[in-house]
Amino acid sequence: MATFNVVVSDPGSGYSETREVEGQDANRFIGREIGEEVDGSAVGLDGFTVEITGGSDAAGRPLRPDVLGPNLKEILLTGGTGYKPTREGERKRVTVRGREVSDAVAQLNVKIVGGDGDPLVALGVKEPEEADAEAEAEEEADAEDEAEEAAEEAEDEEAAEEAEDEEADEEEAGDEAESADEDAADDDEE
Repeated sequence: MATFNVVVSDPGSGYSETREVEGQDANRFIGREIGEEVDGSAVGLDGFTVEITGGSDAAGRPLRPDVLGPNLKEILLTGGTGYKPTREGERKRVTVRGREVSDAVAQLNVKIVGGDGDPLVALGVKEPEEADAEAEAEEEADAEDEAEEAAEEAEDEEAAEEAEDEEADEEEAGDEAESADEDAADDDEE
């Protein structure tokens, strides 16, 4: 029977929490690969979807997204998951595990990618009342922002109308001045 420690993270808030998953819930991850989505009820997040982002086995060897299957493999690395070079150009042969989740995996990393409601409430960090109060505050702030934007647009429209009126007045004044100049030129000719 498979047992995993699953590190669930919420990218929106940066919060992460470790949960132990065993039995049927752990079997939902078996055979899945890095990047695949799983129903969040497997880690106690009903109504949410989580994406597998990585993991490691009992010896600490990481899952690599570029290695197929669940088996161990020695690959030459220049950096990335499983090896951090100390000098430029340094390479090292490292044993890593493939991207497929198997019974040998001890820890899985997942992130919340979708769902209904606030992930922090589902993780048990916030009380539902706090989340409701924050949602109301955000709605009020959004309404105030929309009202300010509407007022700015109205001011911009008024300024544009005033500018058009001034241009029209200038054109009329220019036309009157031209006709007066033409009349004066006609008088001079006679």
